[in-house]
Amino acid sequence: MSGSNFHVVTSPEHFKEILSTDLKRVSLVNFWAPWAEPCKQMNQVITELANKHPELLVLQVEAEEQEDISDSFSIDEVPTTILLRGHELLDRFEGVDARRATISVNKALSKAPQLNELPEKKGESEEELVARMHGIMTQSPVVLFMKGEPDSPRCGFSRKAVNLLRERQIKFTHFDILEDETVRQGMKKLNDWPTFPQFIVNGEFVGGLDVVTEMANSGEFAETFPQA
Repeated sequence: MSGSNFHVVTSPEHFKEILSTDLKRVSLVNFWAPWAEPCKQMNQVITELANKHPELLVLQVEAEEQEDISDSFSIDEVPTTILLRGHELLDRFEGVDARRATISVNKALSKAPQLNELPEKKGESEEELVARMHGIMTQSPVVLFMKGEPDSPRCGFSRKAVNLLRERQIKFTHFDILEDETVRQGMKKLNDWPTFPQFIVNGEFVGGLDVVTEMANSGEFAETFPQA
């Protein structure tokens, strides 16, 4: 049916393990359900793309069986197709759309070598980078380092982070770490925290989404985050 680039995901750990094998590889994630007729059509499209592009990593995720994965990508309907490079969102769409899937995959694969050279500040020393990051961290009382923009997050975790702040009417600025790989890697080292989003309050790192969600549930959130 399909080659070694096609995987049926069996758990969140399995999903992370496959993705982390090569963070520069383009991945196509197909969220589906056996009861949804449109999924049968999209599954055929996904299988054809897997066969045509052996360099493409294809992950088949049964949405209701893998709720944790579905929740992390905010899956509301099936089929939903997501195109990634590592953890970076390249495209996302719902429904049966063979044309868009084909175009998106072709575009991502043709650009992959170029996109490995991500923008960075040439000649910037480590001290200069740290100073620049601190400048971003203190640009407002609350700063969210996230993937994408608040109105168009590029990962489910960043979307949840924005919603968490907005639901509590917290004013914040943001920094899109997908636009600056130097800052992205520097923030991981500076805060000793490997993932995004990252919440900064009064210039200090507070935690990631799990930590801040727990703070919101315990009541500690109101003591830490300045109210509007």
